[in-house]
Amino acid sequence: MKFSIAVNMARTHPGHDVRQVVREMRELVCLAESGGFEIAWAAEHHTIELMTGPNPFTILMDWAAHTSRIRLGTAVVVAPYWHPIRLAGEAALFDLFSDGRLELGLGRGAFQYEFDRMAGGIDQREGGKHLREMLPVLLDLWRGDIAHQGQIWRFPLSTSVPKPLQAPHPPIWVAARDPDTFAWAMGSGANIMATPLSRPHAEVGILGQRFADTLTKLPGIKRPRFLMLRRTCVYPREDDRSIPVNASMEYGRQFENLFRNIGTVNNGFPEPADWAQLANRDDYEPEMIQDSMVFGTPERVIEKLAQYRAAGVDQFCYGASFGLPHDFALRSLELFITEVMPHFASQPADASR
Repeated sequence: MKFSIAVNMARTHPGHDVRQVVREMRELVCLAESGGFEIAWAAEHHTIELMTGPNPFTILMDWAAHTSRIRLGTAVVVAPYWHPIRLAGEAALFDLFSDGRLELGLGRGAFQYEFDRMAGGIDQREGGKHLREMLPVLLDLWRGDIAHQGQIWRFPLSTSVPKPLQAPHPPIWVAARDPDTFAWAMGSGANIMATPLSRPHAEVGILGQRFADTLTKLPGIKRPRFLMLRRTCVYPREDDRSIPVNASMEYGRQFENLFRNIGTVNNGFPEPADWAQLANRDDYEPEMIQDSMVFGTPERVIEKLAQYRAAGVDQFCYGASFGLPHDFALRSLELFITEVMPHFASQPADASR
């Protein structure tokens, strides 16, 4: 099992200096590279201070200037917010500037709040149509001239300028949770990135089984890579657990505000969803958070990650950005690198799943 890290450019309050946020984000990525992480991921989000990312390629360009080996990925480019020609060119240009380090993650989008502002208010669930039309057009543009007359985009003979440095193209990842998206993405040759969100630990097994079942239904395809993202924190003593648990609880309530479109956002800062509006309140109980997230001492985190590996996960994504104090986040990542990662250095995911 290999490891990647997802780092958001996150401001938690108006007094949080954005320059400090950039430095802290960069420090985590550089530490991850020195510790042997394979990929660092940047997100795309708009008008939300909690997850700043109007163009993930711009964030990745900063990371590329301060690193040399770690691969750099989008998690994810939101297909409804892009034109295929623009995405083909932007992605290829970053691949060129980063000396072929791009991992391109695509998704349909998560927040209706953003769709109301970035996609003309279409239903967020309609984003899947954009994703399914985008991917094959993107690959064709990287091959050469094409004309396209689709349901969403139409353009005359065009190509991507520049072309990606990686041949035939950078690795493609698709954010997926439902069975249809798993099947379409895997059938299209894409790798899978999934997350249990804030749901109980059992969701890891459900997503793992979904991956395995889909693979069985697609005989003959090359097994794609299977990434799973989860908020992660390693600490030396069990007494330290309240810090990541409380941070996760607060962050999760802001996420629920956006994900379910049930709260307000003031000048870019989402308010935590009211407890009374949470249908899944049990997911935010301290004991449930401790059990569900990859939180714990090094020994406990190793035990949890073994369960991810058993579910078929070959790329665990360390969710670093959920409101931890920066010194605590750095210490957690250091412990993960020194005490957890060596345990999985030569132990592959369960390829039979």
